Order: sequence, then C-alpha cells, then structure tokens
Amino acid sequence: MPSMTNTESPEAVAGELWEFSLYVANRTPRSLNAMLDLKQICENHLAGHYRIEVVDVLEQPERAKSDQIVAIPTVVRKSPPTIRRVIGDLSKTERVLAALDIRRA
Repeated sequence: MPSMTNTESPEAVAGELWEFSLYVANRTPRSLNAMLDLKQICENHLAGHYRIEVVDVLEQPERAKSDQIVAIPTVVRKSPPTIRRVIGDLSKTERVLAALDIRRA
C-alpha cells in the first residue's frame, strides 16, 4: 500500500516531520475508515508536516510481527520520538490526539 504524504503546506508544527505507520488488513471498511480518520487528523493538526505509511499485515506479516502488532487497525507514531500507539477506532479525534501526543497547530 502506498504512503500518504503532505509536505506542501506552509503551516509549521515546530518544523517537525511527523511519521506514522498505520497497520491494516486489506481494504476492508474498517481499514479504509482508519486511513481516512488518520489522514483527516493529520490534515487538521499537522498540515504539511506528516507522512503516513500504510502497512497491510496480510501482505507483510513479518513486518507486523517484528513491530509487535497484535490488533488492527493500529497506528504507530514513529517520529518525533517517543514511539506511541493507538489500537482500534481512530474516529474519536480527541482520544487519538492525546494518545499520539499531537500538539494543536
């Protein structure tokens, strides 16, 4: 699955690039909702400063195992440090913002 990137907006979030890996299974409705929810959160709060890598655990099971993914969807914030995770429903924006420690732009 391709990465989703937006690095064109001039809005700054402390000049950092936020990197996420989103683990899904195929293009199920739940997986598609997770992709849309995460993209919307990033657009609203990190515009121009994020990259989302979508990892299909059915296509890359070894990656899911090495990254210790036990449920899907799971989003992992890889950068900036410290690594943070959200498992399950990403539609509750405030919960996701808090869990991923995304500062409001």
